[in-house]
Amino acid sequence: MSAAGDRVARAIVADIADARVRPGDPLPGAPELARRFAVGAGAVAGALRDLEARGMVAAQPDGRVTVRPEAQWDVLDEDVLTALLASQHGPRVLAEYLEYRRVVEVIAAGLAAEHATTEDLTALSNSLAEMTEAAENAPASVEAEARFHRADVDFHQALIAAGRNRPLELATDALRPALCTARQMLARPHLREERALPEHRRILAAVAQGDADAARAAMATHLATVESYLREYAGLSGCAPESSGRPDEP
Repeated sequence: MSAAGDRVARAIVADIADARVRPGDPLPGAPELARRFAVGAGAVAGALRDLEARGMVAAQPDGRVTVRPEAQWDVLDEDVLTALLASQHGPRVLAEYLEYRRVVEVIAAGLAAEHATTEDLTALSNSLAEMTEAAENAPASVEAEARFHRADVDFHQALIAAGRNRPLELATDALRPALCTARQMLARPHLREERALPEHRRILAAVAQGDADAARAAMATHLATVESYLREYAGLSGCAPESSGRPDEP
């Protein structure tokens, strides 16, 4: 898709996520969209195809393009997720991601303790070292903040890889970009030395000792910390998370 089409698609994604256009409503016609964004018909057509691929709109037999229900949107798509997180739906979407992590990562921590090799422990240690170094410079440095999030995701993916469960690893790999995006909303740089880093160290120590119960408990404690971040975020945004109330940490 062209740069112009991408710009149009992102703007419409934001409009839909912010409920400026609601499920079931038609989008403006192609000529009107072309005028609004000062682009050609090809850019509009490309944007609409892209939105359809993301599950956000559907072409109707009468030629209209209407917004699909939110349940059909591709929330693994980075642009869709970013727009949702910036909208009134942000706390609820975060709660869904955090709930996913709680379901997966407590079990994964136990599996890692049972199966981790020397190479796995090295990968976990390297990711934790990268997190620690980046934390010293974030959030003053944008790059350091980004490095911290990447290293954090690397740590959790290395943990899952250490469990030697290939379906679980493949599923988590597919979620990596979305997890990187989602976790940034709950970032608490000023609490990393006090909470995030010690909690990761306890997880690693339990895995290194081969203590599955301790690894699961350490991960559960870590995810409970993030639940508190979500509650704080939801309160500041004036929205309830609208989930079973079981989220986690970036």
